[in-house]
Amino acid sequence: MADASRSEKTIPTNMRLLLLLEEIARVGVPMTPTAANEVLGLPKPTIHRLFHRLEEEGFLQRDIDGRSYAAGQRLRRMSVNVLSSSRLRTVRLAVLNSLTEDVGETCNLATPDREGMVYLDRVETKWPLRIQFPVGTVVPFHCTASGKMYLSSLAPHLLAKYLSSALLDQHTPFSLTDPANLQEELEKTRARGFSVDAEEFLEGMVAVAVPVLDDLGRLTSTLSLHAPTQRVSLSTLEQHLDRLKQASADLSELMLR
Repeated sequence: MADASRSEKTIPTNMRLLLLLEEIARVGVPMTPTAANEVLGLPKPTIHRLFHRLEEEGFLQRDIDGRSYAAGQRLRRMSVNVLSSSRLRTVRLAVLNSLTEDVGETCNLATPDREGMVYLDRVETKWPLRIQFPVGTVVPFHCTASGKMYLSSLAPHLLAKYLSSALLDQHTPFSLTDPANLQEELEKTRARGFSVDAEEFLEGMVAVAVPVLDDLGRLTSTLSLHAPTQRVSLSTLEQHLDRLKQASADLSELMLR
């Protein structure tokens, strides 16, 4: 109680919500008020009041277990807006432009949301034959290179929940709609450090993706290349993996500045 009292006096009122959001973002998984308070050390009624207020305002949302909370729509939108700030975006687009210039194919930066991967940035190839997805497009997790890269980064118990409940729609004849087959593919992805889309989302399109990591080694977004099969095979795209990983490392470093 003495420690809680000191924290109550030490943490200014206008900082408590920010520190709570910071802790939830740092952990990266749904957390309970009790777990958050192990770090913040506020009185129990105070921490519950903060969680309730953030849930009311849409910054947090209650998880399926009814006890823990994850980022809500407003917090997720804010994180995307931060990543899209003009200063960061200028340098980020320079990295993407250099990548596209070197490999000659379209590159995408995508970030996970609740329903799928959201395209955060994109640089088009100069080839007239190309497949276009504008910034803001949401694509499925289970049948895209970016989505499978993200799924492969999930903790085993979270991936198991996803596989047991997600609707694995058949977008093409090559889509992996059986949970066991998808899990096997995700294990391969995790082991090799990159993912592929072998015409699983759109017939005639192939893609490869690698993770963009934060300072704790967690996936924050994915960087991918895609191309029409009329011009490029999947094995040809995989030949650009070293350059793709270099660009990913540059993007990771950019986030730490």
